[in-house]
Amino acid sequence: MDKLQQQAISTVRVLAAETVERANSGHPGMPLGAAPMAFTLFENMTHCPKNPDFINRDRFVLSAGHGSALLYTLLHLFGYGVTKEDLMSFRQLRSKTPGHPECDRTPGVETSTGPLGQGVANAVGFALAESMLAAKYNRDGLDIIDHYTYALCGDGCLMEGIESEAASLAGTWKLGKLIVLYDSNGITIEGSTDKAFTEDVARRHEAQGWQVIRVTNGEDADAIEAAIRLAKDDRERPSLIVVKTTIGFGSPKAGTADSHGAPLGAEGVKALKANLGMEKTKPFETPVDVQKYMAATVDRLNKAEGEWNKIAKAYKAKYPELYDALMSELKGKLSAEELSAKISPSEKDDASRSYSGNVLNALADVLPNFIGGSADLAPSNKTYLKGKGDYSAIERTGRNISFGIREHAMAAICNGVKLHGGFNVFCGTFFVFSDYMKNAMRMSAIMGLPVTYVLTHDSIGVGEDGPTHQPVEHLAALRSMPNMKVFRPADSSETVDAYVSALTGKGPTAVICSRQTLKQYPHERGEGFKGGYILADSEKEIPDVILMASGSEVGTIMQAREMLKGMNIDARVVSMPCLELFDVQPAKYRESVLPSTVRARVAVEAGSSQCWYKYIGLDGACVCMDGFGSSAPANKLFEIYGFTAENVAKVAAKTVKNNR
Repeated sequence: MDKLQQQAISTVRVLAAETVERANSGHPGMPLGAAPMAFTLFENMTHCPKNPDFINRDRFVLSAGHGSALLYTLLHLFGYGVTKEDLMSFRQLRSKTPGHPECDRTPGVETSTGPLGQGVANAVGFALAESMLAAKYNRDGLDIIDHYTYALCGDGCLMEGIESEAASLAGTWKLGKLIVLYDSNGITIEGSTDKAFTEDVARRHEAQGWQVIRVTNGEDADAIEAAIRLAKDDRERPSLIVVKTTIGFGSPKAGTADSHGAPLGAEGVKALKANLGMEKTKPFETPVDVQKYMAATVDRLNKAEGEWNKIAKAYKAKYPELYDALMSELKGKLSAEELSAKISPSEKDDASRSYSGNVLNALADVLPNFIGGSADLAPSNKTYLKGKGDYSAIERTGRNISFGIREHAMAAICNGVKLHGGFNVFCGTFFVFSDYMKNAMRMSAIMGLPVTYVLTHDSIGVGEDGPTHQPVEHLAALRSMPNMKVFRPADSSETVDAYVSALTGKGPTAVICSRQTLKQYPHERGEGFKGGYILADSEKEIPDVILMASGSEVGTIMQAREMLKGMNIDARVVSMPCLELFDVQPAKYRESVLPSTVRARVAVEAGSSQCWYKYIGLDGACVCMDGFGSSAPANKLFEIYGFTAENVAKVAAKTVKNNR
């Protein structure tokens, strides 16, 4: 390591510490300890600071997102448009430098991180996408897709179960272009990791099929660079580079938990600068020699896109159709109208999981970049794409992905695939197990990623498996998540609408499907896009009561409507497949469906009543599920818990009486 490189690393450390100090908030310990490995990586990665979206760039994920001051400092020095003023605005409202990295706010940030371990799983998704695109499009030495994925993680990331899940898959898939640098400093918030984390992480990863490289001195940039080269040479195994570091290096709090999550203090920063030989620099100042060094480095890195453009030009000339297909898939824009026209709903009564399976396969036929899989439940979820092959270390072009029983990693990997670009991606499991993947789904929503979640076996309709497998509170939980669309279709047509909306709209979508058979109902195509609509109207201008439901319970309220006729009560039936879409419809439309003059309203759903009170008001009623279920045949459970036409009609009649 030459003197200028050492000075640049010291600059990273000082700027990161000053960034945290200025905000009086943040985590200086990890940036101080990991600066040499992060800087060395940024010097040796293939990236283009003048164009952060350069297609063939290496991807970098800061899985230890609390160390964001390190990333922002690197982006500042490497010419990504993060200014000194941005560093000084760290953790402030609407700044380019939020407390944890956010991919839609800062150029050069590939994914939003913070929940530990998820970044590693995102990185697996990036590497997975790269391997699939490379296998599909590279030809005759013209490797138009050829890049690495790097992640920087800490002890906390490796304690999380999601990291082990993702690492197991990466090893199974032999993602040799995935390289994880492990900031091994042995300290967490509570102190030494020996209190709760004594496993041999290296041997665990070796057992999972990884190459493990050890760097015993985290200050040795030359050894780190050599380790990165060695990792890149092994295309058969993902690599874990274990780098022994000192948290808070150079500061009075070095090696202690005190440096993890609190500013060093003015005297601490002063001592740090003195220890690093930078006591004469002003706050947020980059020494002139370092500025020149970085300018030359950035100029070198910016040439990467030009070199790739030569390959792309030759590729386009030789394979124009493939080039256009790749660019189209990377662009990733779909028209709801065009896509909907290509997918026909089924005409027979069936479970919506079966409708879902039909739609998934129809989509796979018209969208060559439509991929996905399940957490070992494809036969039950109906998520297998027939004739599209199985992805593996041997067959990278397979479009069915077997995630194994790893729901959390599955969702986070899909986030990485979507962030990488080039694919429309879905993943599936039983609805009750969405709890295992909730935080990754939340990250989909925060980032606005159109990942599709296929969640089947939606209620007590699961039957004999009992309360452990019967989702009750799950609809309410997902509906409470900002930016998440939750579809619970009542028939095949609504199922088509759910998937078209998922693929052409913003943010993630959960498609909630039944195990039990649903009936088909006559209505116009595309009604599901409104989120709620009149399925069967009253004969009067103003109905006596409004019955509303989603999914399988729509059939129940349709039957109840007929029973109410015999009681001389006129009912309107409203199907509500997606409350989130209904809520954003114009007020005039919502009033036309649920007129405020009709106070007698009944909501029916085999899930928590929590979501429905804003629709039924103070005078309405719910037939819902606010307790856990039981083990019994599904039809018996629906009867016991009141999800019958007779009970709904009874509740509706009482509601009408109370409102007269």
